[in-house]
Amino acid sequence: MSTPILTRSLLALALSAACSATYAAAAAPAAPSKQALVEQVLKLWNPDTIGQSMLQVPVADAVQQARAMLQGRAAPEKRDAAMVDIVNEAKAFMADATPITKASADKLIQTKIAPLMAERFSEEELRQLIAILESPVKKKFESMLPEMQKTLGEGVAADTRAVIDPKLQGLKEKIGLRLRAAVTP
Repeated sequence: MSTPILTRSLLALALSAACSATYAAAAAPAAPSKQALVEQVLKLWNPDTIGQSMLQVPVADAVQQARAMLQGRAAPEKRDAAMVDIVNEAKAFMADATPITKASADKLIQTKIAPLMAERFSEEELRQLIAILESPVKKKFESMLPEMQKTLGEGVAADTRAVIDPKLQGLKEKIGLRLRAAVTP
């Protein structure tokens, strides 16, 4: 009976030692050459804009919802003036919030992302990643994205217009009826 207990104790001790060694290795700073490669990847990747991108979605949604709520409910001049104010408020919010999210991202990139990259990528993999991020072919592809998205969007719109437009009009009418019902006493 003592053998299984002894085996479990040895296994627990071995796992504890392995976890401690792994934690120590993960907590240890990366070699300067590796850290320089991580910093280069981070500079090319530019992840500090992620926070700003995250803000843009709800702000744009709020502006779009305001526009939709004002449509048909306010006189054109009042609607336009309100939208100018709303857009200016949204811009002011972004101007105020962007430095906050950028500072947070910069801090977390150095304390969370850089160590994670140093832990999970070898120096050779980091060099390969840098080559990909600096690739002229990647840059050419990225420069073509807006044109390709526009071309595809226009093609899909033209291809599906006959089927989608009536459905979209029906949806707008249903939404309009629901909104009118909700605001009518």
